[in-house]
Amino acid sequence: MSPLPETMTFIDHGAGGAPEVLVPKTGPLPRPGPDEVLIRVLATGVNRPDVQQRKGQYPPPPGASPVIGLETAGEVVAAGPEAAPWKPGDRVAALTNGGAYAEYCTAPAAQCLPWPRGFDAIRAAALPETFFTVWANLFGHGRLQPGETALIHGGTSGIGVTAIQLAKAFGARVIATAGSEEKCRACRELGADVAVNYRTEDFVEAVKRETGGKLADVVLDMVGAEYFGRNLRCLGMDGRLVLIAFLGGFEAEKVDLRPIMLRRLVVTGSTMRPRTTAQKGEIARALREKVWPLLEAGKVAPPIDKVFPLREAAAAHALMESSQHIGKIMLQVAD
Repeated sequence: MSPLPETMTFIDHGAGGAPEVLVPKTGPLPRPGPDEVLIRVLATGVNRPDVQQRKGQYPPPPGASPVIGLETAGEVVAAGPEAAPWKPGDRVAALTNGGAYAEYCTAPAAQCLPWPRGFDAIRAAALPETFFTVWANLFGHGRLQPGETALIHGGTSGIGVTAIQLAKAFGARVIATAGSEEKCRACRELGADVAVNYRTEDFVEAVKRETGGKLADVVLDMVGAEYFGRNLRCLGMDGRLVLIAFLGGFEAEKVDLRPIMLRRLVVTGSTMRPRTTAQKGEIARALREKVWPLLEAGKVAPPIDKVFPLREAAAAHALMESSQHIGKIMLQVAD
């Protein structure tokens, strides 16, 4: 293997702000810790938390890289003494704690997975953030079971396209929401049984109609306060509302809480970044056992909307904030 360079290109977001603050800079290569690998990045995914971090609303945890980027695919070029089973030359898809908008980044070994057979770097890099999040929330906190009905908001987001496919793959019925007829059509093509245009139809009434009044068993929501009361009205007996973001605010006002008691509802949620390496490692093991075979069999796949060069991260963020994409937005870092 060639000697490692002393410096690399990374995307700096300075003091934060609009997408234009994202500019290429040169800095030293990060060094892997005892339980980490150093990855030569080939591709990385763009996610909503990246936008929040750029704006100063999602700071990295203590000890994590200040560079934006939570998922990557590439080649291991160095490994700490406790980073088994990974070794230089291995190709991994990794959930990072930060730093993926760069030519090199580190990741805990436990948060790495092999590229699914037949996948290239772009598709492998599109997996970690959304698949870890959906598995932990829809199937972990949400306890979605075969035969149940899931209401998935943001059906054409990175989270949404993943949640629709996995819910269907594991035997659930899916109702998805999206903001246009084109996006609703994409949701149905991904497997959603029903797609609701939230701009033209009340999704609460749609859920009542499509379930014959039984309502949903699980709601996966990234909108937050704006949808909170309506989400409660969508849930049937023993239903679970799982919150994963607050795009519509985090302070709900004048919400009727009676459904929680009358239908024994559970309101829960989580964010991935503060979890420990051990906790993320448990999710990685479950994904490799339960989900990687579906990817390799072609039953589940990450839809890619657009790929930008690393140096055009600002344009990628502008597209993310426009909400015009369907599926994942990616950055190509190297061939």
